[in-house]
Amino acid sequence: MTSPLPIISGLSDLSGRYDAVLSDVWGVIHNGVSAFPEAVEALREFRKAGGRAVLITNAPRPSAPIVAMLDRLGVPRDAYDATVSSGDATRAMIEKYRGKAIHHVGPPTEDDALYEGLDLKRTGAEDAEVVVVTDLDTDDDTPEMYRERAKLWLSRKLPMICANPDRVVEHGDKIIYCGGALGDLYSAMGGMVHMAGKPYPPIYEQAFALAEKAAGKALDKSRVLAIGDSVRTDATGAAQFGIDILFITGSIHAAELDAFGKPDPQAIADLIAPSRARVAGYLPRLSW
Repeated sequence: MTSPLPIISGLSDLSGRYDAVLSDVWGVIHNGVSAFPEAVEALREFRKAGGRAVLITNAPRPSAPIVAMLDRLGVPRDAYDATVSSGDATRAMIEKYRGKAIHHVGPPTEDDALYEGLDLKRTGAEDAEVVVVTDLDTDDDTPEMYRERAKLWLSRKLPMICANPDRVVEHGDKIIYCGGALGDLYSAMGGMVHMAGKPYPPIYEQAFALAEKAAGKALDKSRVLAIGDSVRTDATGAAQFGIDILFITGSIHAAELDAFGKPDPQAIADLIAPSRARVAGYLPRLSW
């Protein structure tokens, strides 16, 4: 049994201990439909107190379209200093296929920015050299629906680049599958999968560098806080990078943790424990 987690009332209880936060976006700041006002206010207050805030997301698009989306959802730019996305990390992986054929899986045009300037040809899997997964084709899809397609990829020994390691995400009042779930299926079938984004170190290194740039000084990891709602990506990523985490319970784990009812601190601690993350506290939703 793990030790119960510290109970806090909001980010203000922790702000004096940290110079910067690396905050997850989807499930923490918005739900894919609209921003969470209290979360936005928490980041704005943290910055007013002198802290820096970098948004770190597994969205499979470069940062510029992410900022445009945040604008549409009502997240003001004074709530954060910079953003870094899984899409940014993915472009570096795709670069080696410049001028070659790829097979794209995901919404047909939504992720076009991921490929801009790389001179790639989108083809069927029969002619491709790599499968690039941004998400499932529609929000109603499940990974199992792709098993027959994956058999063809496997027969051709196609590697997969997964631009979004998230398995599931909150979208309004629903939980939908993400690209990471398809990556898990392909890996279980014996396919080679390359993941970008959280929990892998490169995206944290980029985010940390942006936080230092915003702060105008070198930062100590002991004074940098991750904020996230996923054990697999956020807690594990924070642990591997060596920073603390503020865990948000009211998103993808809301039902199992009874986040908005009578949450059990011991149950939350036990859920997070496999990640080996150092937990600074937990909240159902990010608030000040």
